[in-house]
Amino acid sequence: MGKWGEDCAFTFLESKGFTMMARNVRTPAGEIDLIALDNGCAVFVEVKTRSHHQAGYPEEAVTEEKLEHMIDSAEHWLQDHTEYENNWRLDVVAVTGEINTQNPQIEWFENAA
Repeated sequence: MGKWGEDCAFTFLESKGFTMMARNVRTPAGEIDLIALDNGCAVFVEVKTRSHHQAGYPEEAVTEEKLEHMIDSAEHWLQDHTEYENNWRLDVVAVTGEINTQNPQIEWFENAA
């Protein structure tokens, strides 16, 4: 389900004009689901996916601890990509729907941290 959600988020962000740079980037601090550029700003994206809301909304799974790990991971990546060190942000994309559904519900939380 996670890969499908990432595929949906990838397509969604591309449709918003983002340039996708990387997927599933591993750093010493953890994994970054997606890295994209939005008007020259490096955007680190956490994707959360659920098949329905009975288990809660996907974005509810992004805790303060998760945000801290995202920041640490982004900072590791930025060490090798210093051109973005003063122009970056963290976003969350929440995807709800059954795998391969044509119209998943997608919510985008810009500047999540």
